[in-house]
Amino acid sequence: MLRDVKSLACLSSALAPVLLGGISLTTAAVAAPCGGPGAPTTTQTRCVTAMHIPGNPLNSFDISWVNPARGEYYLGDRSNSGIDIFDTHTLKYKRTIGGFVGIVLLNPTTVDNNHSGPDGVTSHGRWLYGGDGNSTLHVIDLDSPTATATKAVIPTGGSTRVDEMALTTDGKKLLAANNAEDPPFATLFSANGDAPTNSMGPGSILGKVTVDPTIIPSSFGLSLEQPAWDPITKRFLVSIPIIANNPAGCNYGQLSGAITCHGGMAVVDPDLVSGPTVIGVFDALANSGVVPLPACGPNGATVGAGDNVLLGCTPGNQAPPGNPAADTTSLVINATTKNSASVNGITGSDEVFYNAGDNRYYLGASKAFKPAGSPLGSGAVLGVVDGASVLVETIPQSSGSHSVAADSWRNLIFVPQVWTHPGGIGSDANTTAGPGSPTVGSLICGGLSGCIAVYRHDVDDDDERHDRR
Repeated sequence: MLRDVKSLACLSSALAPVLLGGISLTTAAVAAPCGGPGAPTTTQTRCVTAMHIPGNPLNSFDISWVNPARGEYYLGDRSNSGIDIFDTHTLKYKRTIGGFVGIVLLNPTTVDNNHSGPDGVTSHGRWLYGGDGNSTLHVIDLDSPTATATKAVIPTGGSTRVDEMALTTDGKKLLAANNAEDPPFATLFSANGDAPTNSMGPGSILGKVTVDPTIIPSSFGLSLEQPAWDPITKRFLVSIPIIANNPAGCNYGQLSGAITCHGGMAVVDPDLVSGPTVIGVFDALANSGVVPLPACGPNGATVGAGDNVLLGCTPGNQAPPGNPAADTTSLVINATTKNSASVNGITGSDEVFYNAGDNRYYLGASKAFKPAGSPLGSGAVLGVVDGASVLVETIPQSSGSHSVAADSWRNLIFVPQVWTHPGGIGSDANTTAGPGSPTVGSLICGGLSGCIAVYRHDVDDDDERHDRR
């Protein structure tokens, strides 16, 4: 997730009846889901329903994940201080595993994004892993009752959140990024794999991974973001939004003015991580180190077919807005050859997710550009890219929809929608027809408290026309 702070209006689930575009919000709260611009009927990816979460409105959340073998979807829900679990067969809420710090405030209206949690989420078999805002990793046994599901809480040695993470295919090694530390670092754990009981604790930390300070200089707020595991090269691939000297002499923050540096992809060989480990420039022979990227400042990373990796690039890493040097496309790079191709028409992603069920990438592009002439309040979309690295379509989402995950067994795509509270900081800002009009998220959800939008891609219905947007 982007390293920044986010705003929040209210921590209560109570909402007073107010008018939104001439419609009572209490009336809107009982409307049918899958309405408005976020539920088009002409796209290949169709809105199916909305899953709602008991408790506080969904005003702050982070990363999501799907375990198709268990038929479960997981969301790092800061609003309710836990990881929400949904059944992907019935599309119903099951339970929340609590014990996380929840929302931490910088002031009464601003969320401290770097200390709130849960954040990163991933799973293998019965084991669910969640990062928290106090620099700890939670180890959760999904086969245990809710009250006793958390089997370990392991400090990583930082003071800010454990964010996005990835597991090896066998679930025996886990790499988790402390993206908000300065300098940032990642922790490699020996994880539980398919073991029936937990063996993880402080002693399961295999090493701490940092990047050479000539590549990620300290004291400039630079970051490590979403990692992914590549089973072909047997490497972790980690998004780095900004690196120094890409291109040579660029501004990563050491100079005044706009950021002009692009990002990189760290290639991490877990067999070489033992204790403190510094990743340097890319070594092709060892297939390890930081690969400079052309015109991409990535937050997301996901491995698809053919050993290709989609990187969710975002111009938000090169603020201020309107920076002419900002990267405005996404990128697919081959993990073996390091050859890359731009994906035009989509940018501004945080989490990205490959769905093997339909050979497509899904992008939580909450910071996408709004098309000229659009009546919507923001450009936030769900991006859909096919296996040939072609943008298939974009579908409007709530302004906070930066998270996405897919169930490859059922071709279901899950996109959290932030709550709608008119006039409240942290509300969905993606209005449909100007101030006071219904928001995209509220029409998808059929209510104001936020939800998980569920989309389906029916492969047999594809007309394979890639010119639709």
